[in-house]
Amino acid sequence: PLRQVAQVNVEDARTLVVNVFDKGSISAVEKGIMNSGLGLNPVTAGTSIRVPLPPLTEERRKDLIKVVRGDVEQSKVQIRNLRRDANNDVKALLKDKEISEDDERKSQDEIQKLTDSFIKKADALLAEKEKELMEI
Repeated sequence: PLRQVAQVNVEDARTLVVNVFDKGSISAVEKGIMNSGLGLNPVTAGTSIRVPLPPLTEERRKDLIKVVRGDVEQSKVQIRNLRRDANNDVKALLKDKEISEDDERKSQDEIQKLTDSFIKKADALLAEKEKELMEI
C-alpha cells in the first residue's frame, strides 16, 4: 500500500518546503531531490527540507528542456514496448488458432494506429512544454 511520506508547500516564489512525516525518510527524500537531475540543492532543517529554486536563466531553461526531452523519449520507448507486447499477444492468438490471419492483420494495424497516436501526443506535449519553458 502507498503511504504519504511528505507534504510539499511553496514558501515563496523561489522556495519549496517539503515537510517529511517519517523522520527515517528524510535522507531518502533529500537524496531523491538531489538526484532528480534538476540541479536542486535541498537544505534540511529538522523534518523540513527547503529547496531553493534557481532562477530560470536561458541556460537553465535549456537544461530543463533536455530533461523534458529525455522523459518524453523514455515515454516513447515504453509506448513502443507496449506495441511489441500487444503484437506478440496477437501472434500468440494466431498461433493458437483463436483468431484468423485477417484478424491478426487488423489488430496489428489498430495497434500501430494507437502507437502512432500516443507518440504524436507525446511529441505535441513536448513542443508545448518547450515553448512554455522558453517564454520569459
